[in-house]
Amino acid sequence: MPPAPPVSPKSSRPIRYDWNDIVFFLEVARQRNLVRAAAKLKVDHTTVSRRVRELERSLNCTLFRRSKSGFTLTETGLRLLQYAEGMENQANSIVEAVGVGEAEPAGAVRIASMEGIGSLYLTRCVADFNRLHPSIQIELITDSRLFDLSRREADVFVSFFRPSGKRLSVKKVGEFRISLFASRGYFAERPPPRSLKELDTHTFVDFIDEHVHIRENRWLSDILRPGHMGFRSTSLVAQYVAVSTGQGIGMLPSFVAAHNNDLRPVMPKLFTVRDIWLSVHEDLLHVARIRAVLSFLERRIRDDAGFLMGES
Repeated sequence: MPPAPPVSPKSSRPIRYDWNDIVFFLEVARQRNLVRAAAKLKVDHTTVSRRVRELERSLNCTLFRRSKSGFTLTETGLRLLQYAEGMENQANSIVEAVGVGEAEPAGAVRIASMEGIGSLYLTRCVADFNRLHPSIQIELITDSRLFDLSRREADVFVSFFRPSGKRLSVKKVGEFRISLFASRGYFAERPPPRSLKELDTHTFVDFIDEHVHIRENRWLSDILRPGHMGFRSTSLVAQYVAVSTGQGIGMLPSFVAAHNNDLRPVMPKLFTVRDIWLSVHEDLLHVARIRAVLSFLERRIRDDAGFLMGES
């Protein structure tokens, strides 16, 4: 059960607030936007704004920082969010407790990941997830930087490395293979390489070194340091397009190369492997929609093990 309402230091009397305002607080915290929160709650956005301000007035604190980009939780807001989601979970449990049946998980879940796996693998998985859980809305953030789950920049983090942080639940759920590929057109005017010496005479596609903030993204250097770069980009999707259009040889994950039958493996015995880690803050493990997402992703990545390792 959630703790009792906060007590004023000047009095033993509990602070009074409207429990219904917690619903508005939760939706703004999840949507980061008044209009989207209002649409979810089926009320006017001015109502949402008024109810959040009333909650802040009642608790004598600031729960959100307002800016042109939206609403972000303050430290106090982050603390309240933990208890508010606990209240929500308990409320949903009432349905099961009285024998009516378990409520369908609902609400938004924000998943953060790197661009390649997010755009070219997870997005396809979301289509199947939506069929199972139509009341849960997936929001996908793709970026090359690290995410702070403790500050609720995301609910779930899918990464190539084991994140560190206080009170994180972290689990390795799979692996994927990265190997060399080139398009059929690239080899139209040159023979495929048969050795490292021949490989070094070819043109390559890779990341921009100074913009690689995560060591696990430096996968080309796992097998060689080529002398001639034809194209560099911070975007793995852009690299995929460059390789597909014959601009050079590139290191591509299996889930990326699978999108183009015109791509050909280059010296397939040269490859590297990265882990897939699933992370969530411990405070969210009890939330039904978070559990649904974690369970689905873990099962899906396990079932796709052969595909992710380029075996099928």
